[in-house]
Amino acid sequence: MSSALRKSGIGFGIFTLVMVALFVGLGVWQLERRKEKHALIAALTERLAAEPAPLPPPSQWAALTAASDEFRRVTFTATYPRLPDAMVYTAGSAVREDVSGPGTWAFLPAQLPAGELVAINAGFVENTMQDRGVEDRAVARLVTDQPVTLTGYLRFPESAGWLTPAENPARRLWFARDTNAMTRALGWDKDGKTVAPFYVDLESPMPPSGVPKPGPLQVHLRDDHVQYAITWFSLAVAVVIAFAVWLRGRQRAGRMISDS
Repeated sequence: MSSALRKSGIGFGIFTLVMVALFVGLGVWQLERRKEKHALIAALTERLAAEPAPLPPPSQWAALTAASDEFRRVTFTATYPRLPDAMVYTAGSAVREDVSGPGTWAFLPAQLPAGELVAINAGFVENTMQDRGVEDRAVARLVTDQPVTLTGYLRFPESAGWLTPAENPARRLWFARDTNAMTRALGWDKDGKTVAPFYVDLESPMPPSGVPKPGPLQVHLRDDHVQYAITWFSLAVAVVIAFAVWLRGRQRAGRMISDS
């Protein structure tokens, strides 16, 4: 075999080793992700099935995190103050099987006995983001100045992505569940009130009218990691086969040159 053929073979061999190592590494990473996903599914399933616990006191709020506390069921007594509400447009829900079409989530603050506020997702309203009438009437019926026992799930604010439409504070319309932005824009924290760094997805009570519609959550996380791992391992095998075929062709070409 000539020096040029030998050098090209070494170069392609190194490239093949790098690609095989990359694809195998990605396959192993997907299997590790699968273990983590299963642990997360088990944790969320346990939290959703647990009996509701008392809402953590404000002194513990700063220590709560999405990783350890998201979807924990809580119960507490609060009053809906006469403050501006917000609506968050949704095309459907991945955690509410009874919500499949477009509408809005009704967000409003609830005041604890000591004065702190917790943002509440009071439930789903079947309307469009162009019409506030249905939601305004539904939310107005919740504000009775009477304490109510609320049961729901701890959730944490989400930030708007690059493709998320801009919020419209004048219409109290959002496209992401960014309760921090709602607090700033709607003045929920005026007069120095403390607002929780989380919000609560309401499970109950159901209002007499059924609107907004709260409900239980069911988290369904996709587990496609085995398929992804098989894809990466298959690509590694394909690269090895391609190299073997190429190398055999090169060796045959080298023999033909030597015999001529």
